[in-house]
Amino acid sequence: MPWLQLIINTPRKYADSLEDAVLAAGAVSVTLQDNADEPILEPALGETPLWTETRLSALFDAEIDTASAMATVQSRFGNPLPDSRWEQLEDKDWEREWMLNYHPIRCGDNLWICPSWQKPPEPEAVNLMLDPGLAFGTGTHPTTFLCLQWIEQQAMNDKQLIDYGCGSGILGIASLLLGAKQVIGVDIDPQALLATAENARRNHLPADSMPVFLPDDHPPEPADIMLANILAGPLAELAPKLNALTKSGGRLCLSGILATQAEAVMAAYTEWFTFDPIAQQEEWVRLSAIKTG
Repeated sequence: MPWLQLIINTPRKYADSLEDAVLAAGAVSVTLQDNADEPILEPALGETPLWTETRLSALFDAEIDTASAMATVQSRFGNPLPDSRWEQLEDKDWEREWMLNYHPIRCGDNLWICPSWQKPPEPEAVNLMLDPGLAFGTGTHPTTFLCLQWIEQQAMNDKQLIDYGCGSGILGIASLLLGAKQVIGVDIDPQALLATAENARRNHLPADSMPVFLPDDHPPEPADIMLANILAGPLAELAPKLNALTKSGGRLCLSGILATQAEAVMAAYTEWFTFDPIAQQEEWVRLSAIKTG
């Protein structure tokens, strides 16, 4: 199906009202992107930040009357429009296009993350078959990759784990494939729970090996290993809860943390945990520790 997209380059203060205006004009989707190489690495709690200079891309059916659509946008916006233009969007099999760019990832000596539609490059290795389209967590981001490297180095046999913020289930499933007895998956997003269950099934794991729960519903029993790849702010806030869910002598693995945030996160846990040396990839770090307090 052919598409047109309306590109509007706007200061941050107009982004929300322009988004409402293009949706009222018939846009089927709206994308907001950085327009000035200004990264936002982690929002504050409760915030949805935008860039100082934002590029808004609104997708329309190619049959749209562009003059009428622009009139609606102008009317709803109520101010002179910022710099804008219409572009034809090449018609592609977008799902296929995306799939071609996702490849197997080696995460250790014997652990691979493989797209579910490709054959593993080393069939004799531990191969986690993943559909990365269902929820966050593919192994390509440094935070996930660092956790997978750590998991492969642990003695997982017969261990009970909690994967707090399980996303696609990638960390918990890798642990099960490496010998863990059971993983409890926890996430605030119901879509993530569905993705985790589906990816566990795709890897031929028993349904009871990775039950999934919303944060208020999971079992209270502590685990041998606590995995949490979230963000620095929530990790610091969750410290008392994650401590209570970790057995004495148990292991902790935290990620989703910038190098500049590591000390603050560690400080929230040092009452109970003794930390290993920090592992870093690019600007991201992984923290691991043993519960001694």
